[in-house]
Formats: sequence, structure tokens, C-alpha cells
Amino acid sequence: MDYKKLQNGSDVRGVALEGIEGQNVNLTKEACSDIARGFALWLIKKLGKKDLRVAIGRDSRLSGATLTEWFASSLVEQGISVTDFEMASTPAMFMATITEGYKFDGTVMVTASHLPFNRNGFKFFTANGGVESSDIKEILAFAESDQKTGLTKGNLIKGEFMNKYSEILADKIKKATGEDKPLKGFKVVVDAGNGAGGFYVDKVLKPLGADTTGSRFLEPDGSFPNHIPNPENEQAMESIIEAVKQNKADFGIIFDTDVDRAGAVLSDGSELNRNRIIAMLSAILLREHPKTAIVTDSITSTGLKKIIESKGGVHHRFKRGYRNVINESMRLNKEGQDSQLAMETSGHGALKENYFLDDGAYLVTKLLIELAKGKKEGYSLESLIADLEEPKESVEFRMNILLEDFKPYGQKVIDDLNAYAKSKEGWSLETPNFEGVRVNLDDKHGNGWFLLRLSLHDPLLPLNIESNSVGGAKIIAKELVSFIENYDKLEKSSLVDFAK
Repeated sequence: MDYKKLQNGSDVRGVALEGIEGQNVNLTKEACSDIARGFALWLIKKLGKKDLRVAIGRDSRLSGATLTEWFASSLVEQGISVTDFEMASTPAMFMATITEGYKFDGTVMVTASHLPFNRNGFKFFTANGGVESSDIKEILAFAESDQKTGLTKGNLIKGEFMNKYSEILADKIKKATGEDKPLKGFKVVVDAGNGAGGFYVDKVLKPLGADTTGSRFLEPDGSFPNHIPNPENEQAMESIIEAVKQNKADFGIIFDTDVDRAGAVLSDGSELNRNRIIAMLSAILLREHPKTAIVTDSITSTGLKKIIESKGGVHHRFKRGYRNVINESMRLNKEGQDSQLAMETSGHGALKENYFLDDGAYLVTKLLIELAKGKKEGYSLESLIADLEEPKESVEFRMNILLEDFKPYGQKVIDDLNAYAKSKEGWSLETPNFEGVRVNLDDKHGNGWFLLRLSLHDPLLPLNIESNSVGGAKIIAKELVSFIENYDKLEKSSLVDFAK
């Protein structure tokens, strides 16, 4: 098969199980074995040595154990010494490349993040971080070749790293607060969604003194029987809000399947998600690093920009895609502009102090430090974002492009809208802007903004609209319909219906 079709940005993703009509399995034993061989060849080339140690871990997906076995066996055949960590988190797999006593040459995480149960895939790490899109292309090119390493067969052993990783997180909270049981007296509940995040309760929170009564769905179950493990999912957020309210908790935490993302809930049951969690982390980091730049994706709100700037920071709104925001933050640092946080509204967040690793467990660890400090010093987490202006309305439309070669058409719509916006009364183009067309609208024309962009991977033009007035989103939508209706290869019925 054409393995290039399995590339999803800087990951490999595919169908691992039957069960959804029209989705045929393409992560077969042959495919997994070839991709493992490709990774071995790439790693040898990348590191310039042949005596390599690789660790592999997986989340709770039903296909995880089988894919791990296929992948690990192929690595062994190619002369790699492999350690199987079994259940792990994506961030932990990176940490295994840099932690004393481990320091693997490369690691592999078997995961497909929040995608449905039948999907799976692979993420790859070296001590330099997660691999880039260009690296995945090279790995898959090696997979499609007949090339082998030619090395003597390696070996496979069982290993464990989550205890060490948890210890690193717990020690950070102890050090920052100066206490051995800094969470004593706090009730903290976790919803792991039956993914890999249940470890955080027993291995981090309880040892620090927290009461975790009311935590839910901690047992790994790749059928995800309760809800999708995804902080962006409405049902998932309702679940953790319910847990906080029922148990009168001080704080609630929800992880995605492989724990590289997290969301949270405050004691009053309000979501700490999307713009709100970015605002809170920004407030914390701007106290520690005045004037730092916060890099976000393109759909963050006007209110977020205002609160970051009011606290002396720089808001650098960039592109969608967690690797995009991370790489942009790293670029700013290299150019002399300190940038401590790169974060998407999806919950992917990476801190400079933590190797620019998108790590949901680390993010909530940072928030728990603030929770404990606030109790001692007389402030609440809520107070950190009291000045955040939030939109009255926020909607998103995902308009399909009805063409196989969709990118030129989508780009033409964006270019035309950019020109159109310059002539419209009450419209002003956002500058600088790095993705699609972002337009601010005055009070008469909807009192808000919209962003039209081309999806990174799919034949879609996502449209985000926010308004600071009740009914404003519909006004903005109506203004856009008169432009959008001219494009017959765009499926726009949802926008048209909303604007009526």
C-alpha cells in the first residue's frame, strides 16, 4: 500500500480495527512491521550509530497491545534493543529519552489521541523532541523500500517508566511549594475517560495528600464506554463538571487518551478550557517571566489577547496545529524574544521550562502548584482570569470543499475574501495574521470577528465566528453569506441556515 497516506502531520495514523463501515484496516501487521523497519533505518541515519535502544509504550486502545507487539518484533529483527513500557503516556515516552538512568535513543508511542476506538497510530521521539512532518515522510519512504539495517537480531524486554515520570511531576509540586504534602486539605477529582491518564490519581495526587474521592473512569478501556477522552468533547467536559459539583471538589482534571492534552474545571463548576486555560497559564507565567510571548493558534479570542497584553505579555497568534505553535515559540526564542508558552485552544500546551513538550499532566501540575500557593497567600485560581473578557457568542462552521484537488479552490476563496474585506464598511483585517483571513467587525456589523482558514489536512474551510453581543454571530454570518454563496463547490448549508 501507499504508506504516505498514513501520515497525519508529524504522526502516523490509520485504521487498526474493523467495526466502522467504509473504514478498512490499513495498520496491518505488514504495515506496522514495515514502519518499524523504516523507523529503525531513520534513527540509525539520524543518530549516526547502530547500537540503539528504543522504548515503546501505548495508551488504552483495544488494538494497542497487538500493534506494539508487531512494531517491537520488527525493531528487534532490525537489530534494535527494545524495552516495552506497556501502558504509558505520550509525554512520558519523550521523557524516557532524557531522564537519567533511561536515556533511550528513540521512543515510540502507540496512540491515535482522541480518535475513535478503531483508529491507532504512532508518535516518535528522540532526545530532541517529537519528530517533524519531514521526518515522518522519510520514515515512511524507508518503510516502502526494501532496505534493511543488516544488523544482528536485537532483544525485547519489559520495562516500566510511569512511576519515575509520576515522581518527576510530584517532586515539582513539592519543590515549588516547599511542602511534602502540599495538596493536603484539597479535593481534586480526575476524569481519565478510560484512557491512559488514571495514573495521575494514585501516583501524583494521593502521595501529595489530595483527596481524590469522586474521580472517575480511571481504568483503561479502549472501547471508551463512558465518553470520548477529549477535553474538547462536550460530553467529556460535562462529565468532569458533574464530578466536581457532586463531590464539592476544589479542582477537576480531564485528560485525553494519551495525556498530551488536558482540560480542567474550577471549584464553581466553570470550565477551564480553550481561551480560559491559556489565559490562566499566561497569568502564571507572566509573573515568573515578565514580557514573555504567548504563542497560540489562530482562533483564540480578542479577550485573550487583551488579558495577556494587560499583564505585560505579548500575544503572538499563529496557526492551527500543535507543532506549528511549538515551532513558532521556539523560533521566537532563537531570535531573542522570550516565549514561555505555546498553546492551542484544543488543549495542546507546551512550556519552555518543560522542553516544549505538549504534556497535559505537566500543565495541570503547574495549575495545582498555583492552587496550593493561592491557599497560603490568599488568592484563588479564579482570580487569575477575573479580567478575561469572554465572547457572548462563539460558533464554528466546517464547510466541505467538494473537489478532490481542494487546496487551490480553498485558497482562492480565502484570497478573494481578503480582497473583499478591504472594501467592506465596518470590516478591518487583523494584522499581523498568519493563517487564512481574520476580520474584526464594528458594533454595527456584529461586534466581533471571524476567521476563515483552510484545514491542515482535510477538504474543509473552517469558519469561526465570535461576537461580544447577543445576536452578533448571526449578523456576522449574514454578512458572510452574501460572499460565500458565490462558491458552488463549497458546502455551506450550515452557515446559510444559521444566518436565516
